[in-house]
Amino acid sequence: MARIRIPQNSFQFGEISPALTSRTDSPIYTNSAEKVRNFFIRGEGGVVKRPGTKRWYNFDSSPLYSSSLRQTLRIEPFIFSDDEQYIIGFSNTQIDIFQISPTDATVSKIQTITSQSWLVNTASKPYLEEYTFAQQGDIMFICHQTIGTRKLTRTSLTTFAVSTFAFETSVDSEHIFQPYYPFQGLGVTITSNGTSGSGRTLTTSADYFVSDHVGVYLKIGDAEALITGFTNATTVTATILGTLRHQLDNDALKTAEGSGTIQVTHALHGLAVGASIVIDRAGTVGGIAIGNINGTRTVTAIVNENVYEFTAGSSATATSSADGGGAPRIATGSATTEWQEQSYSAVRGFPGAVTLHQNRLWFAGTLAQPDGIWGSKTGQYFNFDVGTAEDNDALDLTANVGEIFTIRHLVSNRDLQVFTTGAELFVQAPTDKPVTPANAQIRRQTPYGASFVRPTVFDGATLFIQKTGTALREFLFTDAEASYTSVAVSQLAPHLIVDPVQQTSIKGALSRSESYDFILNSDGTIAVFYSIRGDNKAGWSLWDTTGKWHSICSVHERLFVASARDDGSGTTKLFLEEFQVDMPMDFCNVFSASNSVFGSLTSHFSNGAVVKAISGNDFLGEFTIANAEIDASSAKSSVSTGFIGYAFTPLITTLPVDAGVQGGPLTGEPRRVNRVVLDLNSTLAVSVNDKDLVFRNVTDDMSNDRIAITGKEEFRILGYSRDPRISISQSFPFSLQINGMIMEVSF
Repeated sequence: MARIRIPQNSFQFGEISPALTSRTDSPIYTNSAEKVRNFFIRGEGGVVKRPGTKRWYNFDSSPLYSSSLRQTLRIEPFIFSDDEQYIIGFSNTQIDIFQISPTDATVSKIQTITSQSWLVNTASKPYLEEYTFAQQGDIMFICHQTIGTRKLTRTSLTTFAVSTFAFETSVDSEHIFQPYYPFQGLGVTITSNGTSGSGRTLTTSADYFVSDHVGVYLKIGDAEALITGFTNATTVTATILGTLRHQLDNDALKTAEGSGTIQVTHALHGLAVGASIVIDRAGTVGGIAIGNINGTRTVTAIVNENVYEFTAGSSATATSSADGGGAPRIATGSATTEWQEQSYSAVRGFPGAVTLHQNRLWFAGTLAQPDGIWGSKTGQYFNFDVGTAEDNDALDLTANVGEIFTIRHLVSNRDLQVFTTGAELFVQAPTDKPVTPANAQIRRQTPYGASFVRPTVFDGATLFIQKTGTALREFLFTDAEASYTSVAVSQLAPHLIVDPVQQTSIKGALSRSESYDFILNSDGTIAVFYSIRGDNKAGWSLWDTTGKWHSICSVHERLFVASARDDGSGTTKLFLEEFQVDMPMDFCNVFSASNSVFGSLTSHFSNGAVVKAISGNDFLGEFTIANAEIDASSAKSSVSTGFIGYAFTPLITTLPVDAGVQGGPLTGEPRRVNRVVLDLNSTLAVSVNDKDLVFRNVTDDMSNDRIAITGKEEFRILGYSRDPRISISQSFPFSLQINGMIMEVSF
């Protein structure tokens, strides 16, 4: 019987699709596995067991876990500085604030903000995963298309307050610096029965208004009006801020020799013949005195959309036509098509996307303007006045790319990146120049569409979940194509992407130098993607736990999760936990014991919880908590401290062990794996095909701690198979690192 030794020197591709079991010709086959569960993939190619989690907080019934919701609770980071960091927990009508201590790194709840009726997350309105966030300094901006943008403001080191986003106003309070848009149909006019003051009646030439328009601002010409009452679809009552007046350009008046007719250049005036106007601040022109120009006049002719005529009180005396008149102003309440409505309201919806980019606050994607993008004035996050399109003025853009897609996310990376329901775009500006009103251009790049999961900046690219919830794509600018591409980085492991609800990433943390992206799936697992772009390395693993992972976020190098699990009470509850390298199990902590009896455990667990316990390098056993304690004296006496928690199972299952030999590959042939040699590092527990490695001999001093193994260890395997696989796991919750393995096969 022939034998062959088959090495597996690397697991750099991690877990791959079961559909690849016949690709023995590919180098991916020999550097991956059928299952890689609860491991980190190391940049060197090996794998190391993931850390466990430390339990920080029990939400108990506030919020009460609901299996009918994809997310009952969502956690997000709030980072003011390196030593002032928080975790924000959002749930239906409630916000919980947790502070990370700058002295001892502990996490504690400092505030609960209740009665937030705008924060809706119910079975009929499961909006929580759709919210978007952007945070700068003391303020977090919170957006959803159905609510007015909210601000979560840190008012002191330990207190926060919620308020509605409010735009800046002018010193005279006559102008609100917010976006406006002409939602009315072509040619629809609006008329006012006065040019200033309250109680004015506004009338449109076609049905337009609804009762929700009360409280909404209109912009008529250069003036703004607040709707205070609803009468019917064509009539509302309003307060006019300032005067319905238009400031014309210099020398906007023109006369003809011997004629009293004056032409007025008034861009997009929207007036009709017979409209009454009031002129002031006009100077003489063509010999016509000021008194014969200023005052109440009537439009006598419409030349075009930018020019109309009226008759002055006297005729021109100049021998030829003349331009002049200074810089007049025109006041009128007559019918005009030059009017707009505020973009954000209960009638038109609110921004669903938000970010900060190049010292501007950006909003995008309302219900009525799904492809709208708005950028504030530079350094003035509450001022969206487009002004005269100077470089520091606000931007009002439309992603007009041929189809109307709803913008779901804005991401600040190499460029301002725009993720919609049907395409990926970016706001282009000249190289090394900031985006300005004059140079901003929106370019469509790829055609996939994004889900509600917020994209993550990772390893030089932006990772986003495709709208279908079946793929993770990498939005990356390539010099070769001079454009962005969206390669599916989950192509080798599509089965690990299960309609995700959230993602986050860490860069060099949890005792790892690599970068990892964490995708929280709807089934409560976490798909983990690692990438080292410079070395062309990338791979996947899957993390699970007792219960489910429910929400995830990172605060710099620290990785937090909200879990949904039973603490022994028989009820699924929500808990705030953190992955920590010194935690050997999930839902874990260090507890004190007296003569190996651990007491007062119901501060962490409930009676009835089935837990495992270890002390140092000794496994104490599995116990059921009763009377708030467990007794480990039968395993080891005089234990004073130990870890207690829920053990999780690390698992690697190889692809069918195969190789090419003389006469062809072994695929489909009966064969036997005789031996497996593992290359281990600092390992305290490991099993191969359910055979545990023996760490102690009968001659060892059992009073001493077990010593971790670093080096090669051999396992003997029995049985033939046409698809032999090797499963590597452990029976006890200790450290485990595998650098590689050799499999000896007989055939």
